[in-house]
Amino acid sequence: MKINLKEISIRDIVEKYENNNVENGVIGYNGKLNIRPKYQREFVYSGKPQEEVIRSVMKNFPLNVLYWAKNPDDFEVIDGQQRTISICEYIKGNFSVDDMFFHNLTDDSKNKILDYKLMVYICEGVNSEKLDWFKTINIAGVKLTEQELRNAVYSGEWLSDAKKFFSKQDGPAYNIAKQYLKGVAIRQDYLETVLKWISNDNINQYMAKNQNNPNSNELTLYFKSVISWIEVTFVNYRKEMKGIDYGSLYNEFKDVPIDSKKIEQEISILMQDSDIINKSGIYHYVLNRNEKHLNLRTFDDNLKRETYEKQQGICGMCKDHFEIEEMESDHIIPWSKGGKTNVDNHQLICRNCNRTKSNK
Repeated sequence: MKINLKEISIRDIVEKYENNNVENGVIGYNGKLNIRPKYQREFVYSGKPQEEVIRSVMKNFPLNVLYWAKNPDDFEVIDGQQRTISICEYIKGNFSVDDMFFHNLTDDSKNKILDYKLMVYICEGVNSEKLDWFKTINIAGVKLTEQELRNAVYSGEWLSDAKKFFSKQDGPAYNIAKQYLKGVAIRQDYLETVLKWISNDNINQYMAKNQNNPNSNELTLYFKSVISWIEVTFVNYRKEMKGIDYGSLYNEFKDVPIDSKKIEQEISILMQDSDIINKSGIYHYVLNRNEKHLNLRTFDDNLKRETYEKQQGICGMCKDHFEIEEMESDHIIPWSKGGKTNVDNHQLICRNCNRTKSNK
């Protein structure tokens, strides 16, 4: 790979700048620079980060180096999309800095900005080299997420199609499932979530397998199936339903007959249980009965000391004597059998007994 450092003025970069807000729709440098290639994230700078870029230019402070890749007929931005678009959008009059738009500036101030030299590393090489370099660059500013880095490696028609559905802030996936998913669509959080679900947390392998496919229909249909399953399984929406790992539940229980009415009745009862700290975990528990999802309230150290003195250090099960450090709190009646986390249902038992105790 060949890498050359070049000074390029802002005046040259903004020449024939266009931002059509679509995939591959941001160009500049007299139409020769693809500012947002397929593998790049969408524009995420806003407000203060944008303004700070412009202030740095106005003060003639150095910006971090930009990275471009040279193609046979044009260039593409490897790193620096956010800074480049911020500069171009300001000059086009799309936002102000300190209540001054670009057209409000004096001619000498305008020229000072337009003549500002950006330091650009231009690299030439095959696609695999460019993408590998992109992944390993120490990106400054808004950090790339893991999924944004994966997008750089597995770019293609399949990814572009997937991003149209999952990576738009007001796109199809957002409108269908924003109440169920956490994160920001344009930062690839929705795409990462569904990829994790469909691949059983082996995202790289799934993306590598599908990279050259002409569309992402399988991923889209899977996602819609998961959302439909959620809506018929859990009939009443609660705020605790946002951000649950629905993919693992769907993959395990999609073919299991479920009484949605009965499930809802149990969820309502469990939501009122003060011993359950993680209310979101209820949605896992009602299907797989694993109490680890509930983060059940535990007995505090003061109660443990009081109970130890009351029992005189005698294990509540094997009746042998132990030091307090060798004993653990235990529900006399297990939570799953209706026992509560209170003083009347508390005992201390030795570690061995606690390991062997069942819900009998």
